[in-house]
Amino acid sequence: MAKREHIVRASADEIRAMRKQGKTRSDWAAAEQMPQAEVERLADEDDGLLPEGWESSVEIGLPEPAQPVNIRLDASVLRWFKARGPGYQTRINAVLRAFVQARERAEVSQQNPK
Repeated sequence: MAKREHIVRASADEIRAMRKQGKTRSDWAAAEQMPQAEVERLADEDDGLLPEGWESSVEIGLPEPAQPVNIRLDASVLRWFKARGPGYQTRINAVLRAFVQARERAEVSQQNPK
């Protein structure tokens, strides 16, 4: 699937307002019916699969000062991290950092094929 060249960003509130006013061309009914496996397949198609073993590069600790941010997480994801004890925010950050590093390595590999 080709990358879209014109990306429009909107908050959840803005999208809700657009939907109420009929100002969106998205097929929200179809999106809400799409199985999670299909969502993940499409994401992999758009972004590519994660490199094998990306999760092994997770490092605990902050390389630079953290920025405060509000983020909405699935309840089950948050429960899983919290169930492992104190420091769940640090662990979430470490997993996200490992993901970013894996993507960066994959991009470098794609730019510099062997």
